[in-house]
Amino acid sequence: MEQATDFLAESEALNAAFDGVSGDQWETATQFKGWTLNDVLVHLHFWNQMADLSLMDEAAFQARLAETFAGIGKNGFRATENGMITLRGDELRAAWQDLYRDIGARWVDLDPKQRVKWAGPDMSVRSSITARQMETWAHGQEVFDVLGLRREEQDRVKNIVVLGVNTFGWAYKVNGRDVPSVMPRLELTAPSGAVWEFGEPGDNKISGSAVEFAQVSAQTRNVADTDLQVEGPVATEWMSIAQCFAGGAEAPPAKGARHRTT
Repeated sequence: MEQATDFLAESEALNAAFDGVSGDQWETATQFKGWTLNDVLVHLHFWNQMADLSLMDEAAFQARLAETFAGIGKNGFRATENGMITLRGDELRAAWQDLYRDIGARWVDLDPKQRVKWAGPDMSVRSSITARQMETWAHGQEVFDVLGLRREEQDRVKNIVVLGVNTFGWAYKVNGRDVPSVMPRLELTAPSGAVWEFGEPGDNKISGSAVEFAQVSAQTRNVADTDLQVEGPVATEWMSIAQCFAGGAEAPPAKGARHRTT
């Protein structure tokens, strides 16, 4: 399953960004809700564990999920995750690394259509591992940004672009809006220079960098901080509410709020 290989590569790219981090630097706050570098790895490691548990032991997954939701209801999101994953710093990085490499090796041979449980509806293992890549890539952005690093993007970002396309209707529904009958046309340039096209030609169109489209969809950049060409009222509205991840409606970052530090 190619998506498992992509998840592994995305995780390795993020892991390399931590090579210069040590000691108190793990408590550096990022531009994403003030999460620290430790918080980012706790989050990624915890939900990687959960994705793998849903594959390996459905009953244990359901029990852990119930415990997680109860904790979030009582203590909040960050406190719950940080209580369930108590490792920090280099030890946390090592545990995260061991698990994502194990998942990458085992999941590559799975039937992509195999179904697994999740917090929302059941999903295929292809969708599950793609979601893990998206989370790694999206939360990786705040890491690269705060460390002043530029990520070398690869065409595996197409998995996240496709998530953005597939969640066109979801972005409207989660915001309580009527879903337009036709998705805007997309003409996006991949890191390799290839052009990825989605939708039929019409009055609404989004063109430009595939990476920037993925950033807007994952809410790691405000569309105003990109060079995307957005034409038409539906395209403009979509880019103002795009959300390729589950959960409640989230507002995109304010213009200028997310950027690479220098």
